[in-house]
Amino acid sequence: MGKILRETAKPSANSSSASPSSAAPATTSSTSVTETVRGSHQFKITGYSLSKGIGIGKYMASDVFSVGGYDWAIYFYPDGKSVEDNATYVSLFIALASDGTDVRALFELTLLDQSGKERHKVHSHFERTLESGPYTLKYRGSMWGYKRFFKRTALETSDYLKDDCLSVNCSVGVVRSRTEGPKIYTIAIPPSSIGHQFGHLLESRKGSDVNFEVNGEIFSAHKLVLAARSPVFRAQLFGPMKDQNTQCIKVEDMEAPVFKALLHFIYWDSLPDMHELTGLNSKWASTLMAQHLLAAADRYGLERLRLTCEASLCEDVAINTVATTLALAEQHHCFQLKAVCLKFIATSENLRAVMQTDGFEYLKESCPSVLTELLEYVARFTEHSDFMCKHRNEALLDGSDINGRRVKQRL
Repeated sequence: MGKILRETAKPSANSSSASPSSAAPATTSSTSVTETVRGSHQFKITGYSLSKGIGIGKYMASDVFSVGGYDWAIYFYPDGKSVEDNATYVSLFIALASDGTDVRALFELTLLDQSGKERHKVHSHFERTLESGPYTLKYRGSMWGYKRFFKRTALETSDYLKDDCLSVNCSVGVVRSRTEGPKIYTIAIPPSSIGHQFGHLLESRKGSDVNFEVNGEIFSAHKLVLAARSPVFRAQLFGPMKDQNTQCIKVEDMEAPVFKALLHFIYWDSLPDMHELTGLNSKWASTLMAQHLLAAADRYGLERLRLTCEASLCEDVAINTVATTLALAEQHHCFQLKAVCLKFIATSENLRAVMQTDGFEYLKESCPSVLTELLEYVARFTEHSDFMCKHRNEALLDGSDINGRRVKQRL
């Protein structure tokens, strides 16, 4: 690479040069960070009695597992590791199973108590003062553990052995160090603009290849975008039962502003300005739009839009809208929204007012089981059971079952 030359101005003859001692000394800093990267592996040994007699120095190995960038394995010696012990003890070790030099680590080997008393046999480096620091494994195959981990006769009569099975848990903590210095260069990364880019694609209609007719209004869109965002659109446009005429697909039972808001969310991943969309500047209009969008989101499998509408309706629960919102929450399986609505209504004052709204009539017609649940909720969690009993006949026909089994609902 070539050098970058910088021209500097020559000092004039009458200028005084700065004294070297007058410049502040440069100060830099860095930090050495040493940390432990932990992981664990559980090794189950079945058929313990069959493993006896395998031979001193022979082991049963666990699967290899990774912690801190290195591979490890647990070795269990049913007849012990050392000849001098004459198979009196079982041995247990953790071994470095990958290439590495001077790998420093902490270990914990635990024989699990299977009686439920949690009297585990634990040998651990962790959480105690280390006389010589972490253990260092020099090369692949280096091991840490215990030749005399447990006396065989004691093990075989203990709660550690159950159904001829042992269970061992091994924790490994690899010790790593790094040096952190000041960041000299930083590059600012702008926030994602993919939503705006897709949104402008919707607005420009460039490359659109499908049209929808909604209540007499035509909307253009892109099949791939719709299919990527909605499983329902994916089936409708590309599935085995796809619509043959995609020049103009007619959408029934939906208002044009609702479908427009639905497309806006699909492309922009955000809700449009509800006041601008509806032409109304009231909170009630926004709530009404959120109710319609909730149904549309469930219809087209847009989970995030459904939750967004659910959250908006939770914040805007009011006397004149709560009954309709409760019905929608039941129909579209919005359990959190349903709980908020029930709690809001569950006072005698609110219940009286809500029962006078058109939404309450809609609730009775569309979700009679929820009406029963509502009255049960009021009886259970308020002190107004007398009020509930008084008004039950106003809401339900004789024959309605308070346990949730409805015979007939008065319209």
